[in-house]
Amino acid sequence: MRLDPVTLRLFVAMVEEGTIAAAAEREHIAAAAVSKRIRGLEEVLGIELIFRSNKGIEPSAAGVALLGLARGVLHDLDDIFAQMREFSRGTRGFVRVVANISAITQVMPMALKSFLQTHPQVHIRLDEMTSGDILRVVAENGADIGLFSEWPERPDLEVYHFFNDELVLAVPTGHPLAGRTSVALADTLDYDYVGLHADSSITLQLSKAAAGLGRSVRLKMHVTSFDALSLMVEAGLGIGVLPRGSVLPYLKSMAIQIVPLDDAWARRDLKLCVRSYRSLSIAAKLMTDHLRSVGQDRGAIAVGDDDLTNE
Repeated sequence: MRLDPVTLRLFVAMVEEGTIAAAAEREHIAAAAVSKRIRGLEEVLGIELIFRSNKGIEPSAAGVALLGLARGVLHDLDDIFAQMREFSRGTRGFVRVVANISAITQVMPMALKSFLQTHPQVHIRLDEMTSGDILRVVAENGADIGLFSEWPERPDLEVYHFFNDELVLAVPTGHPLAGRTSVALADTLDYDYVGLHADSSITLQLSKAAAGLGRSVRLKMHVTSFDALSLMVEAGLGIGVLPRGSVLPYLKSMAIQIVPLDDAWARRDLKLCVRSYRSLSIAAKLMTDHLRSVGQDRGAIAVGDDDLTNE
């Protein structure tokens, strides 16, 4: 016989109730079975745990020590069960998300905040990557969820619409293009550009669109974030293309303006990918559903953003 939680629970019940009969009634088991379990426990441990009399039982010194230890073990087992039940319901868990900078700056802060308000014990790891790397990492099971844009999809991934995004042109206040209500890419290619890193989907889209016009983009420098790009534009070092939702926070604090782009490629479909929705953990499924819902809500809200264009 080895120590087991059933025997320990019976021992605790017997000491707390003071008689074998009362312990048997409490645990819904025959009194003879309780007595047999306790005797077996004493034989395994090689020590007397209780003193028996016609008035009931009294724990020995070893029994008192075992009582404290058993209560601790049973409490830990109950806690393990409770935590595993939380995992099975999705109220506890770990979710790995990889996203491009467009999704991180426009959607993820509020999406994570609202998710964690209802699932505070789910731990989320968010890493920024380019769209190509996002698809690869999710396919290799390095992340549960990926958020990407304008990249060839992989057949080994499930892909869902996330939200509609719009790219706009950022120019310094006073720039010749600043007064335009909209502009075509072809009319911007005589100016210097500040771009994101070479592997970003926006840089690749911009270069591809210019090549389609038989032109090239005069990229004066590369930066790694939208705030750095906005600062460079404000300093007059070039113009830049970035998502409308990502530049809006800078319009009131920087001397820059945004001009809508007429080109069809400036309207983008940001997407969410997983290896297999069915095989995701409960927590990852909840996060996937939440992100898709937030993306739909954001698409509806973004329609009213035009009044902020050049404030």
